[in-house]
Formats: sequence, structure tokens, C-alpha cells
Amino acid sequence: MLTDTHCHLDFEAFNEDRSQVLDRCANNGIERILVPGINLDSSRRTIELAETEDTIYSAVGFHPNEALMWERNSLVELRDLVSHPKVVAIGEIGLDYLRGRSPHELQKKILREQLELAEEFGLPVVIHNRQASTDVLAILIEWQAGLESSDSNLAAHPGVLHSFSDDIESALKAIKSRFYIGFTGPVTFRNADTLQNVAASIPLENILIETDAPFLTPHPHRGKRNEPSYVHLIAEKIAALQDIPFTSVAQTTTENAKQLFQW
Repeated sequence: MLTDTHCHLDFEAFNEDRSQVLDRCANNGIERILVPGINLDSSRRTIELAETEDTIYSAVGFHPNEALMWERNSLVELRDLVSHPKVVAIGEIGLDYLRGRSPHELQKKILREQLELAEEFGLPVVIHNRQASTDVLAILIEWQAGLESSDSNLAAHPGVLHSFSDDIESALKAIKSRFYIGFTGPVTFRNADTLQNVAASIPLENILIETDAPFLTPHPHRGKRNEPSYVHLIAEKIAALQDIPFTSVAQTTTENAKQLFQW
């Protein structure tokens, strides 16, 4: 059994063949798929999709590149969505300093507000980070320490750094604060030495596998649309890097996902 802990299955890229994509998931042993929102409309779509399939679960939140869409009532509307039984996380949230689509201070403000929402509902967070590691880690480490101080159950498994793209030092800092590290297609790329070193070095108990479909398609399908059934390629690469059986990666990362998302 495998789990894809990050797939944008609600995106238009899947409108023509979504049912066939899900059939391929079933044929490849994908037992759970987490579909994260990137704004209010997307978050609503993830819930609608989760209502149609037992294997699909939803995360709701505002992606940092959508920060300019954040309005005075956005947090109130997110709070209404969080009460749905198929919502198991707050995400995709975080910071993105690569694309420059919204001011950094606004991104940090919205991230902190959504972290407070996650704490209020006891839900883990799915964190996006692009060229913002210093600020992301500082905010997350402080937040997780606050969870521990308040004896929150969330402190033990506060979330995942989705599609990790940083170095081993950043990974170890995140792990120390109880976050999982999520690996996507780039870990299979031939020039990904730094990322592969991270995947080879950290304990399997701290790893989640994801596709981020329709993006970040793994080798050998790079250049084509990604889909959740390709998550087995991520698992195979991590097994090779750690010199362990594929079944160990599949089983442990699936259990890690269950522990984090409580599904």
C-alpha cells in the first residue's frame, strides 16, 4: 500500500480523465491521497472531491502565492471549511520568496494566522517553502515550541515540509521540531545530489512521499503531466538511496501519513 500525501487532483489538468487517474491509483495500491487547497475556491473543490472518493482527503488553506486574495473574512470562511469530516490538515500554506507574487510580510502574517487556525482545531499543517527557509523554520520552530508549552497533542506531529528542496541542516532542524519531510519527483532527478543526500540520510520514520501532481513529474516521466500513481517512483528512489526494500518504504511512509493525518 502507498499514500500520496500531496496531489492537486482538483486542478484542471485532471478534468478530462480524473476517473481514469483514480483507477490507476487503485491498480497501483494507492490507499490514500491528500488534496490540498491553495485558496478558498480550491479548498472547497478539494472537499467536494473528497466527498466523492473514500481514498481522498482534503487540506484547506491559502498558498503564499495566493496571499493577495486573502481578505478580512478569509479566516472565518476557512474556519467553516475545517469542520468538514474529510478535512485532515491546514494547507497548502507557507512562504514563497522565489516567485515574488506577494509581499513577504503579508505572507508571514497569513502563515501565522493559519498556524493559529491549525492549533485551534488540532490539525497538522502542510508547509510550502521556496527560498524562504530561514523565515519558515523560525516561524515553525517557535510555533511548535508553543504547542509543547501548551501541552497540545499537535506538538508531537505538527506537520510536513512539503516537497522538500533544502539541505540536510534544514531537514534536521525541522525533524527536531517533529515535522515530517516530504519528497516529490525531484528526488529522482539525476542532478539532485543535495536532495538525494537528505533522503538517504534522514530516518525513514521522518519521511512522507508525495507527487505534487500535476507538477514535479518524476523520472522517467519528467516533462509529462504528473499523477498520483507515480508516487511509487518516489518510494523506489528512496528505497534505493537508503538501500532498503521498497516494501519497507511503502509501509513506513503509509504509517507515517496515518500518524500525521489521523485518517
